[in-house]
Amino acid sequence: MGKDVEKATKLKEDGNHHFQANDFIGAESLYSKAPGSIIADDTNPSLYTNRAMARIRLNLYESAILDCNECLKLSGEKGNLKAYFILSQCQLAIGDYNAALESALKAHRLCVETNDKSLGPVTNQVLRCKKERWDDMEKKRSREGQELENDVIALMERERDDMVNSCDNDFDKTQVAEEWDHKIALLRDTFERSRSAAEKRREVPAWAIDDISFGIMVDPVITKTGKSYERASIMEHLKRHPTDPLTREPLLPSDLRSNLQLREACQEFLDQNGWAVDW
Repeated sequence: MGKDVEKATKLKEDGNHHFQANDFIGAESLYSKAPGSIIADDTNPSLYTNRAMARIRLNLYESAILDCNECLKLSGEKGNLKAYFILSQCQLAIGDYNAALESALKAHRLCVETNDKSLGPVTNQVLRCKKERWDDMEKKRSREGQELENDVIALMERERDDMVNSCDNDFDKTQVAEEWDHKIALLRDTFERSRSAAEKRREVPAWAIDDISFGIMVDPVITKTGKSYERASIMEHLKRHPTDPLTREPLLPSDLRSNLQLREACQEFLDQNGWAVDW
């Protein structure tokens, strides 16, 4: 595959027009070299990410992932924010939750390093990945817990039946059956109380909440006054008003410092309470 820069530029511009008009099939074909699926300029990273965006809208996630990976190969060690962002969305769509979170975090890191304006959407993607990964883990844990309960109770019921059948008279059979039924009822109650307790522990601590967006902080930064905010929230605020939200004194992005201790605490809280992303 060779370069055709002039053609690639024209294809990209035409593809953008089709994408903006929600003609994703037309955009996808224009980002590629007709009639096949070969990029007109295979050294241009943006063609791959543009086509990946169109393919996401067509639910062609595997193909979009290939485009993102090609873009990242061309980008080298510096990476590509847009490619990681799109890649995360694709991986999330196909249920690869760990990979989706990893890609989203890479996009977030690049946002912070370059002070990119897409920090807000990328932060939301990180939270979404955490939430969906947590939901998947919760479903697995719930299913495994139910399977364990069913297996243990089935085992106890077989043991009960064997003990009852070994009795010599009806009185003993009744006594043994009642004893085992009581044990089984206690076990069911234990499992049920365990489920109820897990569902009740759903309170978000105040220290984890960003006072601007009212969401859980993922990448907190601290101001000169010692107040912490989510990086995306405070950066967006400073674009509109270059002042401290609390004191109204002048505040610049360079005045912000990462709050590493709080970030670790928030990360630990979210790892144990993934539902909180949607709080």
